[in-house]
Amino acid sequence: MAKIGIFYGSTTGTTKDIAGRIATKLGVESSSVYDVADTAPSAVASYDVLLLGTSTWGAGEIQDDWEDFMAGLEVLDLSGKKVGLFGCGDESMSDTFCNGVGILYDRLKGSGAQFIGGYGTVGYEFEESLAVPVDAVEAVGLLIDGTNHSDTVDERIDGWVAEIKKEID
Repeated sequence: MAKIGIFYGSTTGTTKDIAGRIATKLGVESSSVYDVADTAPSAVASYDVLLLGTSTWGAGEIQDDWEDFMAGLEVLDLSGKKVGLFGCGDESMSDTFCNGVGILYDRLKGSGAQFIGGYGTVGYEFEESLAVPVDAVEAVGLLIDGTNHSDTVDERIDGWVAEIKKEID
């Protein structure tokens, strides 16, 4: 069984909540769920699967706590690790919806990691997002808008977790 570590950055608690819900559905112990604000990037070393979560802030940036953590993560060789991304955003920010997820993806593309957990955006209406590559059918990870689509959050988490389970077994 693959060892899963969940790493998140959360300002208002929403991404922390989503990380906890994902952990529960995957059977990940709370000791393997980390707030990047108080975690060294080297903590990823003991995990086979890294699930990374961020919200999107300002003009489409990653959550603040990710800046230092990501700088450390970018210098690590993540070869052999599987990385799944999830993030929170507000589709009314139509030109930057869940950009944080796309920024994590872009910054880790050269890390040697294998990305897993691409997921559809059906039900969301937005103009563009760094989390959805041009001409792609799905986002590079799970996108959550709990503000405008709170009724679909559980269903989206369940669907994404099912995909993650398939890709790590």
